[in-house]
Amino acid sequence: MKPNDEAPLNVDALAGICKALGHPARVQIVEHLKAIDRCICGEIVEILPLAQSTVSQHLKQLKAAGLVKGEVEGPRTCYCLDPEMLARFKQTVAQL
Repeated sequence: MKPNDEAPLNVDALAGICKALGHPARVQIVEHLKAIDRCICGEIVEILPLAQSTVSQHLKQLKAAGLVKGEVEGPRTCYCLDPEMLARFKQTVAQL
């Protein structure tokens, strides 16, 4: 199924994503993940002037909103964007 064929988000999901993107650090994380298509948390800490624990909390918020997926790879968690959710978010916002 193409991203444009995805159902728009319901109001709760849309509000959750908007809330998650309501912090500049989280927007930077999304931009970084989009640019490189895959990332580990340690790399994100290197691009942001924030502590590891703070970056982890921001990633947790983005993951809870459904924008980011995380996979455990050994001692690290690898984070990437969920392209389907991002496409649904874009589609829903475009329809506003």
